[in-house]
Amino acid sequence: MADESVSDRLIGLLSVRGEDLGAEWAEKVTHSLGGRVSRAEVHRELQELYTALVEALGDGSLDGRGEAFGEVRALLTELSRTRARQGFSPTETASSVFVLKEVLEPALTGESSDVQAYLRFAGLLDVLGLFTIEVYTRTREELIAAQAEQLMELSTPVVKLWDGVIGVPLVGTLDSARTMVVMEKMLQALIDTGSEQAIIDITGVPAVDTEVAQHLLKTVVAARLMGAECTISGIRPQIAQTIVALGIDFGDIVTKATLADALRHALRRSGATVTGTASQAGGR
Repeated sequence: MADESVSDRLIGLLSVRGEDLGAEWAEKVTHSLGGRVSRAEVHRELQELYTALVEALGDGSLDGRGEAFGEVRALLTELSRTRARQGFSPTETASSVFVLKEVLEPALTGESSDVQAYLRFAGLLDVLGLFTIEVYTRTREELIAAQAEQLMELSTPVVKLWDGVIGVPLVGTLDSARTMVVMEKMLQALIDTGSEQAIIDITGVPAVDTEVAQHLLKTVVAARLMGAECTISGIRPQIAQTIVALGIDFGDIVTKATLADALRHALRRSGATVTGTASQAGGR
């Protein structure tokens, strides 16, 4: 059968009980989603999709990626992105399309023309279902990337330790992407607080290798270009041994064993008078 004939037959099948089929479609999809989306919302989404689908078939095309199905794909894009944000699986999302095959089956008369039309329609729904998975996957990737960026921001805090002194406590692995975040946040904090002393504490960094050392050096150089001095604290014995074994040279960068030592050093460099009380406060 030609596409035009198949489209006409499908429009006939879909239009005879159009309202009933749309309602049944919404009911089955609502059930498959476990009631996590209201029936009213599902009915609205699928009624719009049902109408757009019939209109697209009216153009005599069965190419789900063709121009005639542009509105259908736009509605599926919105639906897929919504389902991804709501936490549904790709299977649950695509099933919203595939269920229409099951809904249409009772409307078939058993004639060969109906069977051929149904098979072509099933192929069309397969294409549209795969399209929803593609959109769903892109949306999930975007959400994961955004969440990863937020986690990176949260895992790299910059705190004001004293007037003119800020601290950057690092926990976990320090890679290129995170180094950029550290650098940007620290430089911005230097400007916002008017500080001239920065302490990078690596107590929470499990290991320091050549790559991590290079990242630290770049951060220190960036701070110096802003007119600030950096002190690196948290140099534990095992890290000190590793640095020596690797032949890493921190040059004239001041390093301290603890954050308290680094804070006392930074306060002296900033011209503050460090008394016993101040030292104890820094150690707490």
